[in-house]
Amino acid sequence: MQGFGGIVKTRARVLLAALVAVFAVLIPALASAHVERASYWPDSAPDRSIKPAAGGKVPVARTLASALDRGAPGNTRVVCQHGSLGKVRDAIARARRHGYDIRPHDHRSLSRTGAARLLSINKQLMRRCGFSEIQTAVMASRNNDRVVVMPGLYKEPTARKAPTDDPACASLKETNDKGSTGALSYRYQYKCPNDQNLIAVMGRRPNGSPPQPPASDRHGIPDLGACIRCNVQLEGSGVSADDVIVEGGDAKTGNHGPGQGVKDVGVRADRADGFVLRNMTIRHVNEHAIYVMEADGYLLDRFKTFYAGEYGVLTFVEDHGVMQNCEAKGSGDAGLYPGAGAETGSQRDTAVEPKFRYNQRIHHCDSHHNTQGYSGTDGNAIHVDHNNFYDNSQGFTTDVFTAPGHPGYPQDSDLIEHNNFYSNNFDTYPPNADPNDVISSTIAPVGDGLMIAGGNGNVIRNNRFWDNWRRGVMIFSVPDQFVCGPAGVDPSQLAGCNPSAVPPSTSYDNEVYGNVMGKAPDGTSKPNGDGAPGANRTDFWWDEYPANTGNCWHDNGSFTSTPPPPVQPGAPSEPHTLPDDCATSAGTGGAYGQEAELVNCLLDVQNGTGTCDWFDAPPRP
Repeated sequence: MQGFGGIVKTRARVLLAALVAVFAVLIPALASAHVERASYWPDSAPDRSIKPAAGGKVPVARTLASALDRGAPGNTRVVCQHGSLGKVRDAIARARRHGYDIRPHDHRSLSRTGAARLLSINKQLMRRCGFSEIQTAVMASRNNDRVVVMPGLYKEPTARKAPTDDPACASLKETNDKGSTGALSYRYQYKCPNDQNLIAVMGRRPNGSPPQPPASDRHGIPDLGACIRCNVQLEGSGVSADDVIVEGGDAKTGNHGPGQGVKDVGVRADRADGFVLRNMTIRHVNEHAIYVMEADGYLLDRFKTFYAGEYGVLTFVEDHGVMQNCEAKGSGDAGLYPGAGAETGSQRDTAVEPKFRYNQRIHHCDSHHNTQGYSGTDGNAIHVDHNNFYDNSQGFTTDVFTAPGHPGYPQDSDLIEHNNFYSNNFDTYPPNADPNDVISSTIAPVGDGLMIAGGNGNVIRNNRFWDNWRRGVMIFSVPDQFVCGPAGVDPSQLAGCNPSAVPPSTSYDNEVYGNVMGKAPDGTSKPNGDGAPGANRTDFWWDEYPANTGNCWHDNGSFTSTPPPPVQPGAPSEPHTLPDDCATSAGTGGAYGQEAELVNCLLDVQNGTGTCDWFDAPPRP
């Protein structure tokens, strides 16, 4: 055992030296214009101080027609522009002739009856219009209210003029869990809502100040105030999301790049339990098109995001949430990002969460033309199903790379099923990237369908992977030492991370089964990588990190892999083959250069040696 421990420690030190050096340089380069505050998981129980209660479950969207019901809970505020009713008529006429797209893979038609009904509702809404800017209507709203936005292009001129880094709020900055000073506290966002955001839905009153330094236990928001804008619904009244556009930058570029905007965030819902956003497009912002933070209960439905500098959608420390029927395109980091989801999976504190449950679901979305279709650092217990991740640099990743500041380490318990991951070969890295299109703000191997970079207990089943020119699925470990110790982060602020852990606490019990590899839905052969001996371009790639257990691949039909498939499927796992038995699987150290590749590529990020090919699209197989 002593000799084995020495091997593990040596490997850990090699990886550690590389990772720490790389990210010490990388993270400042990728830092956002604003420093984010330390954040906490909301209480998962409903808040019954208002009626109906807020949170405790995913909210149900109210129908557009119900906005006309004066007896319904809350008030309705209508936002319109000169010519909005004409735009409704035009949208209805187009949809009657040609149909309309919920997303590229979901084309629908509009019936004569549906068209007449929608026009009638909008005529009545027009008579009740009292606002020309969305933010003004939101600020006037209270619990259970709704803001209905009629078709048009909304640039939000008042919010655009609000100063950035407003001196009036400078005293409300704080130190976050990464040790960074100048983080924008909740009180900062509440007092200066348009400093960072084009539209801000601030759900609760401030209530004192959070602890400094931040508490290591992130269950419960310490400075939570009373609901003032909980159960708020923000929606467009057009045929589809294309009819109501929140414009953060230059409208002349349409739904194309580049993505520079006047504000970092398009729509922010902060501590807004029960928030619903639907039937709108948000585009051209510097960081995140939609940002939902510290909220219990959200629904994002029938929405589109285009050209955000970082994320199309960022949800952080969320519970009881759903994203559905969406399109996310042009993000410098990821189209869809549920980060630090509530700890409700296999690694949960059973005193807080007695039963395993998925806390968020993402389904029936198309995420394409981003650096990553999906990303979720410490995104725990997320159910991801019936989506299309295509034409990104990388289709999907969940990781612990940037775990400092992300509660819930290490990542665990995602269920990834019935998705398509294909043709993720879009190069967003200079010099190959078009400066007027997407420029990556993160690290991703171009040509990869899905990556688990230090996650536990994830299930990847019944998906289809094809035409990803590097690999279909990558799974590898990330040592704790990199995440919590030498990077200069106080390990007490990252619960679950142990800088002296050998072997590491990541990359255990991931099960991959029932997937179709290298074949398009029509049966055409479109391999992931070329599977050639020594090429290391394959369907499945595993680093075989020593002592990692429980990772297995079974019932995936015909496939190529590194390490190679087992000689006798169903027999106890042999060393240096891809295990198909979860009970006997154990890493024995990569025999095919896996760890050398990881170290080389991460060092290349720092030193620019040009020896790593991750940041170039591989040649077509």
